[in-house]
Amino acid sequence: MDSLVVGIGSAAWLGLLTSISPCPLATNIAAISFVGRDASKLSIVLLSGLMYTLGRVVAYAALGSLVVASILSAPGAAVWLQRNISLFVGPLLVLVGMVLLGLIEIPLPAGTFLNSLRERLQKRGILGAGLLGLVFALSFCPVSAALFFGSLIPLAIAEESPLLLPAVYGIGTGVPVLGFAVVLACGAKSLGMVFQRVTGMERWLRLGTGLAILLIGIVLTLQHVFRVEV
Repeated sequence: MDSLVVGIGSAAWLGLLTSISPCPLATNIAAISFVGRDASKLSIVLLSGLMYTLGRVVAYAALGSLVVASILSAPGAAVWLQRNISLFVGPLLVLVGMVLLGLIEIPLPAGTFLNSLRERLQKRGILGAGLLGLVFALSFCPVSAALFFGSLIPLAIAEESPLLLPAVYGIGTGVPVLGFAVVLACGAKSLGMVFQRVTGMERWLRLGTGLAILLIGIVLTLQHVFRVEV
């Protein structure tokens, strides 16, 4: 039970970190402008923020469940993973840490695609916000792919949680947009100040988490791959 609680907290943190990393942040900026297209209507702004977050939760929960359940449902693969997953977790975490620290280049998505997609879905109202969250969640870039497939999926496999942890991760990725929706509803003037603070924190959160993940990955690799006592 305690390990599951830690897993839930880790999944939420990975989702939050994903949402404010450079590449996913670009999609969330587009989502914020979508959600805040009619800041004068409190209910529309809040419902759009909730629907966007729900879209991300559905996308990650469905994908995570498919990947994790497929692995766990194959007896041979499940037993093999239980015996050998420790051999892969360390190197995977090293790669994830390198991505977060900027040691591996991260190509940013084209802004024209995000703008055109936002404009098309804007005609669908609140439902469009949910579809936007669904599409943006599945638009993986190196950072989000590293965190989802390299960190969350091994965690979900270890906890045998194909649905809960991916869903919590999805909530974490949508929290900033939902938070900005609340800020917009309460007073659009404060949006710029809040956004600056979030983007200013992103670099230090990413570097701190990246360094921690890299060190943990190195220790696990030395222990389980090279059999070195650390």
